[in-house]
Amino acid sequence: RAGRPLLLAFEPPWKQEPIDRPGRGRRQQQQVAMLAYNRRLLGLGLALLTAHAGGLAAPVRSLVAPARAGAPTVLVIGGGHAGTEAVAAAARLGARALLVSQRLDTIGEMSCNPSIGGIGKGHLVREVDALDGLMGKLIDEAGIHFRMLNERKGPAVRGPRAQADRDIYRVATQEALRHYPGVELVEGSVAELIIDDAEAAVLGARPATVRGVRLEDGTEIFADSVVITTGTFLRGVVHVGQESRPAGRYIKSEDREVEPPASKLAASLGALRLPLARLKTGTPPRLDGRTIDWEHLEPQPSSRPPQPFSYVRAGLGLPVAQADRLIDCYRTATNVRTHQIVLANAHLLPKYEGPGPRYCPSLTAKVTRFAGRDSHGIWLEPEGLNSHLVYPNGLSSAFPEEVQKLVIQSIAGLEKADIIRPAYDVEYDFVDPRAVDHSLAVKACKGLYLAGQVLGTTGYEEAAALGLVAGANAALAPAGFEPFVVGREEGYIGVLVDDLVSAGTSEPYRMFTSRAEYRLCLRQDNADLRLTARGAAAGLVVDEQRIELAQRKVFCLKKKKGVLFFFSFFFFFFLF
Repeated sequence: RAGRPLLLAFEPPWKQEPIDRPGRGRRQQQQVAMLAYNRRLLGLGLALLTAHAGGLAAPVRSLVAPARAGAPTVLVIGGGHAGTEAVAAAARLGARALLVSQRLDTIGEMSCNPSIGGIGKGHLVREVDALDGLMGKLIDEAGIHFRMLNERKGPAVRGPRAQADRDIYRVATQEALRHYPGVELVEGSVAELIIDDAEAAVLGARPATVRGVRLEDGTEIFADSVVITTGTFLRGVVHVGQESRPAGRYIKSEDREVEPPASKLAASLGALRLPLARLKTGTPPRLDGRTIDWEHLEPQPSSRPPQPFSYVRAGLGLPVAQADRLIDCYRTATNVRTHQIVLANAHLLPKYEGPGPRYCPSLTAKVTRFAGRDSHGIWLEPEGLNSHLVYPNGLSSAFPEEVQKLVIQSIAGLEKADIIRPAYDVEYDFVDPRAVDHSLAVKACKGLYLAGQVLGTTGYEEAAALGLVAGANAALAPAGFEPFVVGREEGYIGVLVDDLVSAGTSEPYRMFTSRAEYRLCLRQDNADLRLTARGAAAGLVVDEQRIELAQRKVFCLKKKKGVLFFFSFFFFFFLF
């Protein structure tokens, strides 16, 4: 394939023979799954060996070269977690990658909880890292509190989670993109898409074709592919009580500044007759940590030493960047008085057009849904090493500010706590994900891709995973290459995409390990074995050190497997 080195190509054996066979019991299903897993390890080992023997180390560098002449241009709209992964993935594949954001100083902003990972979500982060993405490296730079969730359970459902210093994470993201070869950052607000044959697409005659975007100031930027990762900005409206204002989010915690919504871009998507609907999400108030009674709260210490998210950092035995500055989080809980205040003021909540996230419910939803419970846990998570802001995880409800104060001060340890910024909800447009295919390309418009909350997901990790897939395929398609698609049996990224594309969603989609039927094989500690070779085959993984570490891991597993086979043979020999 001219213009881009084909690193390696192979058809893993588990793709040729389905794992799930009808008519088998649970034990037989597990045995088949484990057999497929062993075959997968062997296949990946052979692939890495083939790549190494074929001179993989020679053409690959730790960072890709700048976009070559004649390379496709990929334009990404939005600088959130989906957008940053999309633009970086396109650049690694040799494209000229442009990221357009309303404000460059908000790229990489953590709009809600300053944390990465969790059950199911941690698997996604490690898979993004296995494919040479950014999120795992960034949280290792900015993480100040690390925990392995579900540690008492089996390895398949354990999930790494890290609390981040919000400022360090944002700065690290911006620095990574500024120095990423092939990436260009453009400050501006996208007003509309430049589309050919939009009318024909509406009539069903033929697909439209996106040619680029037009900014608010009239500037036109042309591209071969456009990736929309606008998060909560498509016709976004923020609510505090029954007061509403057009906005995508609050961006500065203390002066309560907001970013304007992308209303014109939503109209541009509507012109394609894409199926649009409304969703809502919310974020809790930010508290002044100097006014919290920490002495009477239950501490939640960080794991020491913390386990890195990045396979490269872990493989080299390097600690996370803030290993010597780890902090504790603290736990408190609501009570009967809190619930009485919530129920008495429920009529003051905003009137919503769309549903909110079922698995990240507001305080009001928890109190009404679980009426028999007298308390709900609240985790107080500091937002940074040099910040006095505290994120009270579990207290999301967009009451008027005076009601929020009553709720906060009814909770143990928060009796004198001050609110720096009130809780708010945000409603926004999203596109029914059944309008895209498994490469995340819009079926009705050639060259247009969607990723993140615009496809109905919730969470940084889901956005990052979708952004990586969309950015990669936006670079591959114009060059005539096959799309990069992860199967359900290969990773949680595949589960995420397939669930959305096949079944759609009527509420914000959140990843859980229970969504993956192959979860016994899809552990958070083997994502590199499952996906690094696949990424290298597509040209998406370009870090030579990463590929070498994955190769070593395969060799170690094969060696241990050989020793186990040797002792098993003699055991059964002497037994019989």
